Amino acid sequence: MYTLSPHNFHIPVMGISFTIDSPVKVASYGINSALSIIEDNLIEMMRKYYYQQNDEPYIPIEKHEENYRVRRITDYLNLVNRTVNKKLEKLKESAFETGSEIVKYFEMLPEESGLKEKYHQFLKAHGHAKADLEDFLRRHVTPGAIEVNIMTKVDKNNKDASGELIPDGSDALGALKAYAESDLENSAVIFSAGMNPRLFNYLENFREFDAVGWGKFKKRVVIKVSDYRSALIQGKYLAKKGIWVSEFRIESGLNCGGHAFATQGLLLGPILEEFRDKKEELAADLFQLYNPAIQARGEAGFEKPHPIQVTVQGGIGNSEEQKLLLEHYEVSGTGWGSPFLLCPEATTVDEKTLELLCKSEEKDVVLSKASPLGVRFNYLKGTSADVERQERIKKGKPGSPCTEKYLVNNTEFTKEPICTASRRYQKLKLEQLENAGLPETEYQQQVDDLLSKECLCIGLSNSAGINYEVPIVEKLDAVTICPGPNVVNFSKIAGLQEMTDHIYGRKELPQNPGRPHMFLKELQLYLDYIKEEIKNTLTPGPRDVKGWKGFCENLLQGVDHYKDLARQELVKNRTVFENGLLKAEKELAKLKQRLELI
Repeated sequence: MYTLSPHNFHIPVMGISFTIDSPVKVASYGINSALSIIEDNLIEMMRKYYYQQNDEPYIPIEKHEENYRVRRITDYLNLVNRTVNKKLEKLKESAFETGSEIVKYFEMLPEESGLKEKYHQFLKAHGHAKADLEDFLRRHVTPGAIEVNIMTKVDKNNKDASGELIPDGSDALGALKAYAESDLENSAVIFSAGMNPRLFNYLENFREFDAVGWGKFKKRVVIKVSDYRSALIQGKYLAKKGIWVSEFRIESGLNCGGHAFATQGLLLGPILEEFRDKKEELAADLFQLYNPAIQARGEAGFEKPHPIQVTVQGGIGNSEEQKLLLEHYEVSGTGWGSPFLLCPEATTVDEKTLELLCKSEEKDVVLSKASPLGVRFNYLKGTSADVERQERIKKGKPGSPCTEKYLVNNTEFTKEPICTASRRYQKLKLEQLENAGLPETEYQQQVDDLLSKECLCIGLSNSAGINYEVPIVEKLDAVTICPGPNVVNFSKIAGLQEMTDHIYGRKELPQNPGRPHMFLKELQLYLDYIKEEIKNTLTPGPRDVKGWKGFCENLLQGVDHYKDLARQELVKNRTVFENGLLKAEKELAKLKQRLELI
């Protein structure tokens, strides 16, 4: 059954390979973490690596074998589960002495944890009392959850050897089936990037997601959302099918890593306030649909809604912000992503990319158009993949070889979908643009957008292959990494215990002294975003202007919300915080004046 983590933070999925084995590294310390289960070639490489690490016989699951993709993913998840359980048992058996694994486990817990209190009692106790407390502590060591992430937009159809579509064999559906059939318990599947009706409908086929008692699930459903409306729509869709969403994981629209799904100017503070104020209403609305749905399929209903957790991630940088989110907005937990890229005990980043991250400055992390999905993408410049992409352009051979084909989604020139980062697409598109007779400014903008596309399937997978000296695809070893803007505030490679000490405010890591509050940073990112949208819209229409005005009004409402926080003295450095809000207000006033003139 699902057991709450002893920690109040989790490590979100990052890229494809950066958290591919994070549960192996951190779950035995009670920390929840998520891994991506889309890239089965990477997963097969990780199977080989961990079978060898565990001295177990490795039997490849080859591509010509039936159902190979599902089998690879399921077996890897089972392997991760076994590995975590072995590490946990070893940890439980270790001695209570300085530097031991069990001491590390308890020292990393938050101070307000009941288990941490028992540990402090144990340190002071003697004789039989100490022995009893030691026994209690060993019995109450619990692992963190092994969570999996499925990006709903990555859902290419797949064909069998005869060229026929595999029923329910698309990328996302296959990944879901693989997870459902795994041994994982006390676990969750996280759906990110919006609603995929085909995928959500497919959930109905698996009893593994059903409640086995009030609030008890072997496998939970978690949805990553950007606002309350999105949570309500997706939650209701699943509730009608008898699927309960146990957690809504709110992520900042822009102050995050990877793909950035900007809201219409809705800022994180007001979004969190709405979730806090409507949490019971949300549960009641979903329960109204959920209970009749499970009764209709012959199951006993429940007397009240299952609990719903609300967690938040995106740009959190210190214990003050952590405390504000937990106490004022009453979230169940927080997600710390980008800072953990600098923690090799938790994530898998190759040495060269790790060095780049440590040296990164604000100008190096950009909201790019690198993703073939057509969604904005937070991106670190200067990586080996960035250098390789630019060298191909200089040689007159833009685009990447398309070996993995997870992001094929364009049929502009072909019957079968191809990837917009591929050589084939970019060659055809450049020819079309050259013959389109566009004004020079528009032509150059479209060319720049096209050539910025990068192969993410390989780029986001290669770090693990380099670290473990097992290539994913021969002769393709460039790395792309997608940290959030917050990463530039961290420059020290940190241990796991150092990171938890920083999160809980026991001993903070060195940070950029000019780092703004996470709410101010997000506000500035949204201001930059709307200015860029206006600048790059060459012929704006009334609908564009109306949308931009609404965007600005939402930002102003966010500013008012943050002024209230300052008045309640819920932020440190109040003067600096209020000055940041005043500066943003002035920018918004100028922006609104410009919009009136369009």
